[in-house]
Amino acid sequence: MAFELKQNLKLSQQLIMTPQLQQAIKLLQLSRMEMIDVINQEMEENPLLEDMPPEDYDEAELSTVSEEGTIAEVEDFKGIERTEEITGEGDGKEDFDWSSYLEDYGSVGASYDRRDGEAPSWDNLLTKKATLTDHLMWQLKLTRLSELEMRIGEQIVGNLDTNGYLAATTEEIARLEDVEETEVEAVLAKIQEYDPPGIAARNLQECLLIQVRLLGIENPLVDVIIQNHMKDLEIKNYNHIAKKNRVSIDEVLQAVMMISDMDPRPGSIYNEERIQAIIPDVYVFKAGDEYKIVLNDDGMPRLRISNFYKEIMGNVKNDSNSDNGKKYIRERVQSATWLIKSIQQRQRTIYKVAESIVRYQKDFFDRGINHLKPLVLRDIAYDVEMHESTISRVVTNKYMYTPRGIFELKYFFSSSIQKKSGEAIASKSVKEEIRKAIASENPKNPYSDHEIVSLLEGKGIKIARRTVAKYREMMNILPSSRRKRYF
Repeated sequence: MAFELKQNLKLSQQLIMTPQLQQAIKLLQLSRMEMIDVINQEMEENPLLEDMPPEDYDEAELSTVSEEGTIAEVEDFKGIERTEEITGEGDGKEDFDWSSYLEDYGSVGASYDRRDGEAPSWDNLLTKKATLTDHLMWQLKLTRLSELEMRIGEQIVGNLDTNGYLAATTEEIARLEDVEETEVEAVLAKIQEYDPPGIAARNLQECLLIQVRLLGIENPLVDVIIQNHMKDLEIKNYNHIAKKNRVSIDEVLQAVMMISDMDPRPGSIYNEERIQAIIPDVYVFKAGDEYKIVLNDDGMPRLRISNFYKEIMGNVKNDSNSDNGKKYIRERVQSATWLIKSIQQRQRTIYKVAESIVRYQKDFFDRGINHLKPLVLRDIAYDVEMHESTISRVVTNKYMYTPRGIFELKYFFSSSIQKKSGEAIASKSVKEEIRKAIASENPKNPYSDHEIVSLLEGKGIKIARRTVAKYREMMNILPSSRRKRYF
């Protein structure tokens, strides 16, 4: 069989991700803070981008880039004042009163004479919160230790996790410092006497025993429970503890109450984790019987293309160097325009999706979570005539302020469960019913999953026991055996 070369003409369609489309998709899935960071970075890299002053918001510059790369502007645009071009003439040559300059532009912020009794104390000027390492190192330096013991102590403190537990073994620390393991154990015993009680323990059992010793608890049953019955303590099998130790259940409950007052994570109070305030991307306000949607533009730079570079392009001469300059400015103009259009498209898309969500979930806004309707991405995508993947990107890391609180846009999407009447109910509404039932139960006789199923059936919600267990675990709610309280 002979081989031969042929040319065939074939017509096909292919989706190509242009740079503009890639940029628009990237911006769409960013959170608000990430979006601001991207804009600020683009403003640093692209000299043609500038933030519009607040006084020009009402008379904003509208600029687009034509195919030739020139800037088309509205006729009534008012140019803003710009600083004069620096020529370099007379820079530093004229007489200058440096003494008065230093008087007028001294150190920034308030300054005090430390001899002045009205000056604030140094303690009031501290802004950094002490960490667990700082707190322990301060105590370590106040302890009478040799140079070798100090090095071992620094290794121990440096190997504590955020909860205050020793993450390395004494053998590893001994090998690292080239000392005997007994020397490490001796320094560790001293550090375990530090504040907070229970610090530098190797496990929960040791942490609780350290606290028993430092808090001066003299109940021997407490030591016995911690050393021998941690599993029974976890599952609240108090009858087994009482039977094994031949004591009454009341004595066991009294010892358990003492253990419950201890801190299983002594280092957590020094964690540097801070609560981050959520800034919503969308505001929803009620006006009469309708809801109005407002995008949150506070803190978001409002970009425009600087008119200053248009003047530069008009004044440069036609030579090879100026052609390169014009080419650079033209590329920057195009990049800036793509960014501005992508941001505008992002804001329009978020508005459309938020508007559709409010329209679908109006009963939720009016009457609460029990009236949350089942909703999937396909429903919103069909309503706003976009792809599901686009909706997924829009609702990621975006938040909505509503009269009922701040919710992530994903919150309004949930699967459906059929009621006895045939009506569909959102799974989040079922979770809320489970949460309310557990919140109203008798702590000494909590509801089992079977009993919760019966309670939901009384409200017309037919659901399996394993589904109740799954929803309960998703809400981090313990089973009935571990929710039970004896005191």
